[in-house]
Amino acid sequence: MRIPHVLSAIIFSTLIALLIFIPIPYGSVEPWSEAVFECVAFALAFLWCVHAMLSGSWFTEDLRVFLPVIGLMVLAILQSLSFSHESVAGVSVMNSISADPFESWVFALRLSALVLVGLLATNFIRGSLRLTIFVNAILVSATIAAVFGVVRLTMQHHDGFLLSSLPSGGGFAQFINKNHFAFFIEPAMGLLVMMTLLDRRAGHRRLLYLSGMILLWATLIMSRSRGGLIAVSVQMIIAAVFFIYTHHWFANRNGRGRRIRTVTVVLVAIIATAVVVVLATVWLGGDQLSTGFETATVEMTSKSDDNHVGARRRDIWRATLQMWRAHPIVGAGLGGYWAEIPAYHDASGMLSPQQAHDDYLELSASAGIVGVGLFVWFVVALLQTARKALDSFTGIQRVFAIGAIVGILGVCVHSLIDFGLHITANALVFVMLLALLSLKPINQRPRAQEHRNAAFS
Repeated sequence: MRIPHVLSAIIFSTLIALLIFIPIPYGSVEPWSEAVFECVAFALAFLWCVHAMLSGSWFTEDLRVFLPVIGLMVLAILQSLSFSHESVAGVSVMNSISADPFESWVFALRLSALVLVGLLATNFIRGSLRLTIFVNAILVSATIAAVFGVVRLTMQHHDGFLLSSLPSGGGFAQFINKNHFAFFIEPAMGLLVMMTLLDRRAGHRRLLYLSGMILLWATLIMSRSRGGLIAVSVQMIIAAVFFIYTHHWFANRNGRGRRIRTVTVVLVAIIATAVVVVLATVWLGGDQLSTGFETATVEMTSKSDDNHVGARRRDIWRATLQMWRAHPIVGAGLGGYWAEIPAYHDASGMLSPQQAHDDYLELSASAGIVGVGLFVWFVVALLQTARKALDSFTGIQRVFAIGAIVGILGVCVHSLIDFGLHITANALVFVMLLALLSLKPINQRPRAQEHRNAAFS
């Protein structure tokens, strides 16, 4: 009878290990690190099957947000299948929907591993102790990346710094692309800001939360990620809205005078925070950050340039729209964007884009109307799941849920101009935020009692 408890502990501990270690090797972008993640995910799925057979239970949580993602995985598999053959120069060539059937199959495999990890998290986060450990793992992983980013920024003078492929003067922390670091920070920032504002039992821990927020914000500025700064700024606004909503509801129960004082304090706090954020951004970012925002106008300009290599986002987005029009129903293949886009990319040919720098446009071009429909389904399911979490969760679980919502919205805003969810580590944390919203309400018993029960189990 103890075997299910042991398997549950192993599965949960491995999920925590994934959150800590998967981001370390460049965010797990290399084939070997992606393979390690997928093998671990499928091994955990096997242990889950054994646990289910011994315990007699499978799903007990709300999994609606994962269903459209599973639908996208099925679409990628269908796109990778060959439906005819033809002879080209004496060579037999397979025809499929995807421009790169192998990459579509790899996309489906990676997505299935992410879905499995998300389902495992929803099924094995039981009790407030595990929930707290799980959220702290996300925060610790982001903090480690931020500290490493500061150390690397101040100490690296040559290519290779602990990790051999880290270029001098490029990327940030362990990420080759500075924007991928920003994607990794945004979920943790959403959790931290709501824990600071809404956790009434935080006490002196609130100073720790605030210190973590300052560290993450400072490193985000140091990374000079324009999309990251915009996304986190939006997160701060959303966090203020949640704070006002929560305290306005509380004030309605305690009289009009309390409500006026609360709103006044909130407005003053928002103004003060905005001033501090602007000053900190200018102080830490300096001329380099200003130059970064100036180059954004060059990327968006409609002015023609005969010498451009097609690296501007405007050029890539125009080509992606043309690719969508050419494959409107089921797209050119999930994972096959890089192989199809050269036919529509009007540039010198020196550079061919590998991503659309807009995940929504890339999804439309790669999966067509079917993919757009799956995305709409995902948005509706996410809204329903978030509403359910806000209505049914209490205490610290509700705080974590609101933090997950803020983190998800930050990632969604940043995805308008970048492709951070292509990185395994970022996609993993995003899926974990979805899992936090999909949990059942947890009985938040006193911590000491929970430790005793865990020891006896």
